[in-house]
Amino acid sequence: MMPARQLFLTLLCAVSAALAPAAWAQSKSADATYVPQRGQAGKDVIWIPTPQGLIDKMLEVTRVGSDDLVYDLGAGDGIIAITAAGRHGARAVGIEYNPQMADYARRKVAEAGLSNKVSIITGDIFKEDFSAATVVTLYLYPDLNMRLRPSILAMKPGTRVVSHAFTMGDWEPDETVSDQSARAFYWMVPAQIEGEWTLNGLEGMPVNLSFRQSFQQIGGMATIQGVSQPLVGARLRGDELSFKMSLPDRQLVSFTGRVKASTISGTLNTPSANLSAEARRK
Repeated sequence: MMPARQLFLTLLCAVSAALAPAAWAQSKSADATYVPQRGQAGKDVIWIPTPQGLIDKMLEVTRVGSDDLVYDLGAGDGIIAITAAGRHGARAVGIEYNPQMADYARRKVAEAGLSNKVSIITGDIFKEDFSAATVVTLYLYPDLNMRLRPSILAMKPGTRVVSHAFTMGDWEPDETVSDQSARAFYWMVPAQIEGEWTLNGLEGMPVNLSFRQSFQQIGGMATIQGVSQPLVGARLRGDELSFKMSLPDRQLVSFTGRVKASTISGTLNTPSANLSAEARRK
């Protein structure tokens, strides 16, 4: 005859085995009916959804199109990624730390019929790789924006970034958009050009360029045949660079070009001709 304790354990195991499928089904049912609550706590932030009107403005200012890959950092219910794909034809990836919220976002993606264009990753925005993005969207606290800022500034020049409500410290936004009482800030990741360059393209007159840079704000000097003068109207937008400079005969010439690593390739527009020109970092 089986001892009482052993009999009890055997019966307990049998009951647990019988109830396990029902418990699993109940858990799945609970997940399927999960609905996020405004103001609910998350890992680093509380969840407040971005208004649809502001989402539309955010995607307009970043000029999202079918060639873009949008990463939404802290995707919440997935609405930004869904809008980027559904209304603008982009591919989109949302990164969400809360597994229940990520599952909820995936259901919303499926309901919108966008599973072929939108992915929701359950992950940590500080660990996941979003470097392939052409557009990054955020709704995080200022300290989190600042933690992400070095990674964003290291992205490909021209990457567009937009943040609901909060800025990036002393990195001034290129534009601000608003919808009713909600506001968002837009930046374009600038190329890194600070330092000394040699520009060739003017016959017999190499130009020494010296750039100063604070994010997208730039200035500098051009030295030709030993004479230095400040650059005029220097502008950097992503990888696009333009400025004007005076030649020794006081003619004003303009340069427009693109930055690629240690090379700037473009055109010098003089009063008599348009000349191909290239600058190399010293």
